[in-house]
Amino acid sequence: MDLATVVGFVLMGGVLVWSMLAGGSLSLYYDLPSVILVFGGMIAAVFVNFPLKVVTGVGGTLKKTFIYPIPSPLEVIERMAEYSVLARREGLLALEEKVKDVKDPFLYKGIMLVVDGFAADSVREILQIDLDGMSTRHSNAKKVVEQLSAYAPAFGMIGTLVGLVAMLANLNDPSSIGSGMAVALLTTYYGAVLSNGVFIPLAGKLEMRCKEETLVRTVMIEGILALQAGDKPQVLREKLKAFLSPSVRKLVAADKSGEKDAKGG
Repeated sequence: MDLATVVGFVLMGGVLVWSMLAGGSLSLYYDLPSVILVFGGMIAAVFVNFPLKVVTGVGGTLKKTFIYPIPSPLEVIERMAEYSVLARREGLLALEEKVKDVKDPFLYKGIMLVVDGFAADSVREILQIDLDGMSTRHSNAKKVVEQLSAYAPAFGMIGTLVGLVAMLANLNDPSSIGSGMAVALLTTYYGAVLSNGVFIPLAGKLEMRCKEETLVRTVMIEGILALQAGDKPQVLREKLKAFLSPSVRKLVAADKSGEKDAKGG
């Protein structure tokens, strides 16, 4: 669970509710036609803008802004070092039993390609294609959310114009002007909140998630190829540490005192 996303939305909701209550009742800020216009309009525009499969696939990617099951690069490095010890002692085939409990499909797939005897170039190519596909899905989801952030205030303004037209058409009834203006402005309010409070932050979080997952997957690819090449755990760690920032590299555990391999004695 990504606490930053949850805390951010809770704080944002609290601030909005507090500000609305300070100005009166929450019911003042609810108007069903305005809700339908803003939400319906921006969703319809997104369906026009993108293929159906792209729009329907956004939900699965958005879940990563709240639930992020991908391990950290440090965890991956230590796991690959552990696999390296086993592979050098008992051979690559021993990894087949070891990875049965691996929940990450990308890592499992890569290890099994090595166990099955695929050439290093083929392993890299297959995993890179998989990684590129993931990046494309994340990019498409981010574009959809970015478009929603643009459509929400646009339809909010459209709703305001619709409300103003209706209000001006009834100027002969001065008592309706105040309420009519309030309703007209609600669509702009909805659009601004959705754009700046929901969609723009989510697009930024999706971009960060894509970079984080790409880094982890890249570390996995290089670690898998290092396993296949028979690198010692120490060498494997040093290779993979190159992907980390200098401050994070210091956190990579030193070689375990009892760690030995088949070739190093």
